[in-house]
Amino acid sequence: MMRLPSLRRPLRRDHWQRKIAQLDPETDWPDISSIVFGHEFPWDIQRSTELALFRTYAVPEIGELLAATRAFIDHTEKRFDDTAIVLVESGLYVGGESDDATAIRRLNQMHGAYDIPNDQMLYVLSTFVVTPCRWIDRYGYRKLTEAELVSIVRYWQRFGQLMGIRDIPPDYAGFADYYDTYERDRFAFSSGGRAVADATLGLLLSWFPTQLRPVIHGALMSLLEPHLRRALNYADPPPTVAAAVQVALGLRKALVARMPARRDRLSPLDTMRLRTYPTGYDIAKVGTFPTRRVSSVD
Repeated sequence: MMRLPSLRRPLRRDHWQRKIAQLDPETDWPDISSIVFGHEFPWDIQRSTELALFRTYAVPEIGELLAATRAFIDHTEKRFDDTAIVLVESGLYVGGESDDATAIRRLNQMHGAYDIPNDQMLYVLSTFVVTPCRWIDRYGYRKLTEAELVSIVRYWQRFGQLMGIRDIPPDYAGFADYYDTYERDRFAFSSGGRAVADATLGLLLSWFPTQLRPVIHGALMSLLEPHLRRALNYADPPPTVAAAVQVALGLRKALVARMPARRDRLSPLDTMRLRTYPTGYDIAKVGTFPTRRVSSVD
């Protein structure tokens, strides 16, 4: 008689919250951040991080440098895939899940080829902290707890330290203040930033059927704050589209809140197509290999 595979009992929605409550964010931040990123909010983290890219383009010096390298314009999908791979692989080292520092070395090699000021590096780091946290507080099935916030901050502090970034804020409030102040003072239009933003937007839209792309374009624009749209010189989305996006995200929030907790960890690489590397990748060969050191405004 054929035996049917055993079905695992669904986890309670608060399974991971109860797990986190037993941990100390100051010492157990690798475990807590892993739960937040891979079990509780993987979709939210991925979507918000994708949109965070546009913020960096709105800083003229960053946007112009990215445009000058041509990687994000001429090879958008490869650059997008490379970014995801290096961040995920570096994260395994940051969180102590891997002893292989190849990815973080690759990240430092790529950035080290350019004369990037510390304030720009620190701003980009802050986008990985603040953008996902604010997204989750608005669209996640629940708000982040204090322990989760502390753990996310500790994770990215360690990431920044390994990249040699200086003057890293001590807490979430410090990151948020730096993020908001930097955007208020530095966001402005640049042709290079707009070119890179258009290339990234084109890639995101390419994932959808042609007939849906105008609607998806409006939806994406509605998820960029007005000051970010202005800096990139993007038109405001139709009010009906913006309202529909908020309704859809609200419905998703309510649905996820009623679903069992995710048992298996989900990595961004599990859901990405990675068409650049159909047969897999060698992390030592991922990314760009600049041959000369240049200024951020070269």
